[in-house]
Amino acid sequence: MIFFILKRLMQIVPVILGVTLVVFLIMQMVPGDSAVILAGEGASKETVEELREDLGLNKPLHEQYFSYIGNIFQGDLGHSLKNNQPVLEEIMIRLPITMELAFFSILITVVLGLIAGIISAVKPYSFSDIGVMLVALLGISLPSFWLGLLLMYIFSIKLQWLPVAGWDSMAHIVLPAITLGAGGAAIVARMTRSSMLEVVGQDYIRTARAKGLKEHVIIYKHALRNALIPVITVVGLQFGGLLGGTVLVESVFAINGLGRMIVDSIRTRDIPMVQGGVLVASLVFVFVNLLVDTLYRVFNKRIDLN
Repeated sequence: MIFFILKRLMQIVPVILGVTLVVFLIMQMVPGDSAVILAGEGASKETVEELREDLGLNKPLHEQYFSYIGNIFQGDLGHSLKNNQPVLEEIMIRLPITMELAFFSILITVVLGLIAGIISAVKPYSFSDIGVMLVALLGISLPSFWLGLLLMYIFSIKLQWLPVAGWDSMAHIVLPAITLGAGGAAIVARMTRSSMLEVVGQDYIRTARAKGLKEHVIIYKHALRNALIPVITVVGLQFGGLLGGTVLVESVFAINGLGRMIVDSIRTRDIPMVQGGVLVASLVFVFVNLLVDTLYRVFNKRIDLN
């Protein structure tokens, strides 16, 4: 187990290099000039050139990239081109908000997905199964930004039960978390149903029923435990999707998290801020995948992680 964790931690280095290179090249292809945007439309060419030189934007691209990589391994993500604030400090302010949103969203994804999947699997092809799967299909099909606007219109504007936007209390968390977690819950429900149906047809389940064990004991103690392996994989992947989904959801609900920071930085072509935000989000995803792989061993002792 320890060897496996150390091996996965070593893989973080190529992830850092790959993510930073891709984001750096993409940002170079985005139309516009960072120096012109920061100096303003009415700035003279001399002012723009001085600003470009101060920011190091007049250097060759490979020099800019290698300089950035060297700073990363020293714990320096650079400074924002917009306000000259350290990128890492800005990320540390925004990241807890995004992680809180992702946590409650994944909680909704897991709880609703497992409950819906188990209900469908216990009585397959029944009205409850068909109803749950139709709702799951609807959840997968709806774009998160549209669902967010719909929930905002119903529960905030019409019913006035919940606040429209912001991030000051638990009431502010409800709509964004549901918006972000609904699609994932639908996917988890479908995977749980499929995995449970496969497991309940195994010989040891029939043996447990023949011994007279209660049905809820068979379902929750024996079947569900063995059906969770593929579900854990889906949940881990969904967490990565949630981090990406925060970009839209935070913009819709005016939440000052990491996703909204990246969007605002792209608009102003703040390259260091975009690179730092994407890099931190990628590292979080890597560590979540490491946790998921470790949970495999917890739920199934036969899995060899080495």
